Amino acid sequence: MYYSSGNYEAFARPRKPARADQVTATIVGAGLAGLAAAAFLVRDGQVPGDKITILEASDLAGGALDGINDPAKGFKVRGGREMEDHFECLWDLYRSVPSLETADASVLDEFYWLNKDDPNYSLMRSTEHQGQDGHADGKFRLTKKAQKDLVKLFLSRDEDLYDKRITDVLGRDFLDSTFWMYWRTMFAFEEWHSALEMKLYLQRFVHHIGGLPDFSALKFTKYNQYESLTLPLVAYLDRAGVRFVYNTAVTDVRFEIAGGRKVARRLDWVQNGTPGGLDLGDDDLVFVTNGSLVENSTWGDHHTAPAFDPVIREGGSWDLWRKIAKQDPNFGRPEKFCGHVEETTWESASLTTLDDRVLPYIEKVCQRDPLSGRVVTGGIVTVQDSSWLMSWTINRQPHFASQPATSAVVWIYGLFMDAPGDYVRKPMRDCTGEEIAREWLFHLGVPVEQIDELAASSVVCLPCMMPFVTSFFEPRRAGDRPDVVPAGVVNFAFLGQFAETSRDCIFTTEYSVRTAMEAVYRLLDVERGVPEVFGSAYDVRTLIKATVRSRDGAKLPIPKLLQKKLDKTVVGDLLRRYEAV
Repeated sequence: MYYSSGNYEAFARPRKPARADQVTATIVGAGLAGLAAAAFLVRDGQVPGDKITILEASDLAGGALDGINDPAKGFKVRGGREMEDHFECLWDLYRSVPSLETADASVLDEFYWLNKDDPNYSLMRSTEHQGQDGHADGKFRLTKKAQKDLVKLFLSRDEDLYDKRITDVLGRDFLDSTFWMYWRTMFAFEEWHSALEMKLYLQRFVHHIGGLPDFSALKFTKYNQYESLTLPLVAYLDRAGVRFVYNTAVTDVRFEIAGGRKVARRLDWVQNGTPGGLDLGDDDLVFVTNGSLVENSTWGDHHTAPAFDPVIREGGSWDLWRKIAKQDPNFGRPEKFCGHVEETTWESASLTTLDDRVLPYIEKVCQRDPLSGRVVTGGIVTVQDSSWLMSWTINRQPHFASQPATSAVVWIYGLFMDAPGDYVRKPMRDCTGEEIAREWLFHLGVPVEQIDELAASSVVCLPCMMPFVTSFFEPRRAGDRPDVVPAGVVNFAFLGQFAETSRDCIFTTEYSVRTAMEAVYRLLDVERGVPEVFGSAYDVRTLIKATVRSRDGAKLPIPKLLQKKLDKTVVGDLLRRYEAV
C-alpha cells in the first residue's frame, strides 16, 4: 500500500489483484468503516460479492450514521456529520455509489449539486441573553500569548504531545478566546482532551480557519446521514451480492502467533442468542471495527431521562477489542479510550416541532425560514451563556424523507452535563426530553410565561446519552491505537476511529473510510494509491491566510528593511496578495 495524489492515480482503475478469487472476507460491524471496506473489496479488490459477509450485532446497518423514524416516539438522530471538499477517500468511495433519488447520478454527484445550489453558511453562530446575537462577529480574540501558544502547538512533534491534555499546552488566554468557543463546540473538544488530537485537527483543517465563524467551510447531505449515506451504500453492496447478517455479536477473534507471523484463526459469535463461529485460513480476511463512540447509547423520551450505562459488556465492540488486544501488544490499548467515561460522555437530543408556534422564534435566531428546504442554521448555534454549553442546529428540512412538511427536526447537544440548567435547574443528564425542550426554548428567546406550555404540547424531544462519544479524544501515545494492519498480521485489519492511520484526524466520515481503504489495499495488494491527506498544512499560501485570520486581520509586524528584501521575491508577493502586510 502507498499514498498518492493527483488525477493520475485518482482516475486509475487497478487491475484485479492476484488473490481476488481466492479470498473470503468477514467484516465485523456494519458502520461506515465496515460498509466502506466491503465496497472497496468489491470495486477495487474485485472480490465477488457473495464471498463477503458483514456481521452486525444490531438489526440495522450504519453505526453512528443513524437516523430513525420511530413510529412510537418520533424522529431520532444521535449526531450529524460535517463534511468538506477534501475528504479524499470519502468522495472516492461515493463517486461509485449510485444515488437512490437521482437517476444516472452518484451520491457524490447529488451531494455536489446540492451544495452548489445551496452553499452552506451561518447567519448566527452564537447567541446569549435568551436568543440575542452573541456578537460572534468572526473575530477570534486571540491575545499575543494565545497566538504564540497556538503556533507552538501547530509546530509540535507528535511525540512531544503524547499523553498530554489541551490544558498542558494551551493557557487561559487561549481558553478564554472566541476561537476556543468556535472550536470546542464545533468539534466537541473538552479542556482535558488530547493535545495531540488538537494539533492534528489544526493541521488537518488549517485551510478552513477562516470559515470557522460562519461555517462556510462545511457541506451537508440532503437528509440525515442514514438516509443520504448509509442506505445508498447498503443498496450498492446488496446489488453486488454482499451478505448481511444482523443480530450477530462477534465475541472473540483468536490468533495463531508464531515467529512474528500473526494469523486470525477463529471467529466466535453469538447469533440471536445462539453461540457459533468460523474457522479461518490464511485467505480468509477479517476486518474488525474496534471500539465505538455510540456503544451503550441509551434513549429517553419526552417524559423520561435516558439512563447512563457505562458498563462494557460481552459481545460489544469494546469487549471484543479488549480480547483481541490481550493477544499481542501491537493490537492496541483499549483502556486508554474506554476507561474514563466521566471524560468521554455527553448528551444529545432530537427535537421535532409539532405545530408552527415555535418556528417564528427559530427564524428570528437563524434569520431564515426553517421550512424553506434550504440551509437553515448552517451548522450549530452555540448558546454562549448556557451552563450546559448548549448548541443546536437545524439542517435542511425535511431532515427525514418521511417527515411532515410542516415540522422541523432540531438537533441539540450539551458539553457540560453536570451543571444545573439556566431555566430548568437540573443537570442535563437528569432531564427528560420535555425539560431539555424547556431549556432550549428559554435560550431560543421564547417568553418565559409560554415556555412550559410549548414544551409540553408544541414539540417532542428525545434525549440520548452516549458514554463513549468522545473516547477517541482521550490523551494517548503511539501504540494506543493499533495500526490498520499491525506488523506481522497476515489476514486481519482494524477499521474505524480507533485504528491508526497516518496524519489524518478522527471523528470524521473521512477517517472511517480511509482506514477501510488502507485495510483492503494492504491485505489485497491493490495496485492503486490511497489518496494522501490534503496537504494544506504544507501550503505556504494557506499558512499565510490562516496566520492573518488568527490575528483578526492584523498585519504581520515585519521590519521595513526585511520587507524591502521580501518585496523582491515571490514571498513578498504572497504576503501582499493575502493582506499579511
